[in-house]
Amino acid sequence: MGQENSHQQIDPDTPPRTLSSRSIEGIAEYIKDGRPKRIVVMTGAGISTSAGIPDFRSPDTGLYANLARLDLPYAEAVFDISYFRQNPDPFYVLAKELYPGQFYPTVSHSFVALLDEKFMLEKLFTQNIDCLERRAGVPEQKIIEAHGSFATQRCIECQTAFPDDLMKKAVESGEVPHCLVPQCNGLVKPDIVFFGESLPHAFHMNTHVPGRADLIIVMGTSLTVHPFASLPQMASEGVPRVLINKEIVGDFGSRPDDVMILGDCDDGVRKLADALGWRDELESMWLEVGGKVKEKEAERLKEQRKAMSKDEILEEEIAQLTKEVDATLHLSKDHTQRTNDHLQSAWSPESSEKSTEPATPVEVSDKSDPASVPTTVTSEEVSKSAAGYHEPPPTPANNENNPLTTSGAGYKEPPPTPANDESKPLTAEKTKIEAPAQAPKVDSQAILDVTLPQNKPEQDKKPTSHI
Repeated sequence: MGQENSHQQIDPDTPPRTLSSRSIEGIAEYIKDGRPKRIVVMTGAGISTSAGIPDFRSPDTGLYANLARLDLPYAEAVFDISYFRQNPDPFYVLAKELYPGQFYPTVSHSFVALLDEKFMLEKLFTQNIDCLERRAGVPEQKIIEAHGSFATQRCIECQTAFPDDLMKKAVESGEVPHCLVPQCNGLVKPDIVFFGESLPHAFHMNTHVPGRADLIIVMGTSLTVHPFASLPQMASEGVPRVLINKEIVGDFGSRPDDVMILGDCDDGVRKLADALGWRDELESMWLEVGGKVKEKEAERLKEQRKAMSKDEILEEEIAQLTKEVDATLHLSKDHTQRTNDHLQSAWSPESSEKSTEPATPVEVSDKSDPASVPTTVTSEEVSKSAAGYHEPPPTPANNENNPLTTSGAGYKEPPPTPANDESKPLTAEKTKIEAPAQAPKVDSQAILDVTLPQNKPEQDKKPTSHI
């Protein structure tokens, strides 16, 4: 997973400028002395392989090696935005395999989180899209996902964000999600940087950070994809750089304070943790985020595959991927048919006529009440009434059987004045009132109790008789 190092390697006899020695012990001493306060870490797929996520470029076992055997024009097409627009199904087969939630952080992820816990981590630049750094406990604001991630998703046409729960459901079912905006219906893609797309704005805004770091740690990356590959070179002269990787990559080994810990990333991290005296803390943090669960599952899969040959393992993976592609294609056809049916029904002539049909006036009156007034209401209001919506009843003019209450405070309507004849029903002129029906106005003077001193009419005026 490396590249040929064309940079001039430093003479082994050249003494380091900052470290006491060009070794794990020298780096550990530098860290324990408290000198680094702004450590910048850069990671690639190599720190996630022990979690069960294959890297991209390893022969036979990498993602590209397996996807190349599917019906793709070339392996990298699965991350090509132009190809995705034409055929998103292969990507969603891969997305189902890589989607967050089924993998656990590795010891390497936990080491980065431990640096942050000790207030030493300035920033983490990662090429990974698996979100395991977040799950390990690295704060989101300190992570720069250079190639994006599965953390968020949006429509590739109108850029409208897509809900997390619907995305997860779509990935699990193998169905390609589409934009929720009816006028758009574009393809939805996780915010992963595809070939042909620009890197996230956050990456470009933080490329200066390695230049102010006091320690650079690079883990599990081939440093072949630019501009990410150039980040370690931005470290200032005299700033120590540590490479934990299977091979020497980039310009590592060309500076006096470069330390290379070659081999498996988790093994290298544990060696450094031992030298720092952090091993127990590291293992504890890893177990807290499900490390032991991951370890047991990885061991189970390893034992299961021991009896299988390399070709058998490959054939099994290809068969599984092919099966999922077929299922996804079938679901995509079903989605297209449902969308077409929905659009046809939404724009059919009958639905247009129904939606533009004017509301029909309906006369409603209460025949049991001789004083009721017929009111013109619309069929729309009738449907509201049927659905449980009711207009408040009109306030009665004078009726002893219907006491008037005020906010439930216990105040009752005073008895009618002697001038009123209760035996004679009130009458009203029949008029048509446009809906909504208005409550009849109540004359406050008509309901006053004139026996009270303050409500008595003036002496020179007598109340008008209604008899």
